[in-house]
Formats: sequence, C-alpha cells, structure tokens
Amino acid sequence: MAKKKKTFAEALNAQIANEFAASQSYVAMAVYYDSETLPRLAAFFYRQALEEREHAMMMTRFLLDTGSEVVIPGVAAPGTKFEDAADPVRRALAQEETVSADIFSLVKLAREVGDYGAEQFMQWFVKEQVEEVALMGDLLKAVERSKDNLLLVEEYISREGLGEEGEDPTAPPAAGGG
Repeated sequence: MAKKKKTFAEALNAQIANEFAASQSYVAMAVYYDSETLPRLAAFFYRQALEEREHAMMMTRFLLDTGSEVVIPGVAAPGTKFEDAADPVRRALAQEETVSADIFSLVKLAREVGDYGAEQFMQWFVKEQVEEVALMGDLLKAVERSKDNLLLVEEYISREGLGEEGEDPTAPPAAGGG
C-alpha cells in the first residue's frame, strides 16, 4: 500500500511545530547565558526565540489566509544545561541547518503539488535561512576563538549589533500582527 504524501498544509503545520520548538530551544540557550552573566549572548538568544515564534505565526497566518486547518502543537521542554559556552551556539547552528533543510523541502513540496502561492510564500524563508545559518556560523567562530574570554564575544555582539536587524518590510504577515 502506497504511503499517502503530506499535503502542503500538513507539512507547514509540522514546520510550525518545529518553529515553536526552535523558539523554546533559544529561550533555553538564553537562560543558560543569562545564568552565566553573559547578558549580550542572553539577549541575542532571547531575540532569536522571538524571531522563531514570529516565523511560526507567519506560517499560521498563511494557513488561515488559505483556508487551511491550523494545528497548534505542544513542544518538548528543552534542556538548559550545556557542556561549555560554545555548545549552545553549536546546537543553534545545527538547528538552523535542520530548519533550512525543512524549508527547502517545503519549497520542493509546494513546487511538486503546483501550489504557486505556497512556493512564493516560502521564498522569504529561504532567504531568511541563508542569513540565519551564516549568522550562527559567524557567532560560533567568535565564541570558539574567544572561549577563554567570553567578554570578547559580548563586545563583538554589541559592536556588530547581532540580531538587531529590525523589521524586514518584505516579511510575510504574522497571525495576530497589527
């Protein structure tokens, strides 16, 4: 018996779950850095958590706008213990690489089923993931180079304004947005 292929809406609902899980994961990373008195790293990951939540809400809005069912998932609690100060950033980079693969799969699915609106919607997320992977890669290099003095990373984040890009006028609307 052939396995039923997921619809785009089903796949996007699964991605909403991934985005909420990523948000919670980033909160856990922020809490770790907060507990280590590294306020810039903590603030960076708190902002990342909000950004991932916003992505989930953009996807929710798209499903609502297309008359699709929206499933709001529960997520597993992430841990707040890490092996060293670079571990959260290593995990964040791996998480962003996984999300990128998921986004690319959604684009491919939209294309395969001929859902041009969904394909166009996903293009913003493709651009976003390229930026996120590069950002986490750069941050990981900085943390690994400065592992003996993380205050240098704090200064780097402040100087470079990491995570403070502001609103993107090309971003899709989010559910609940004004």
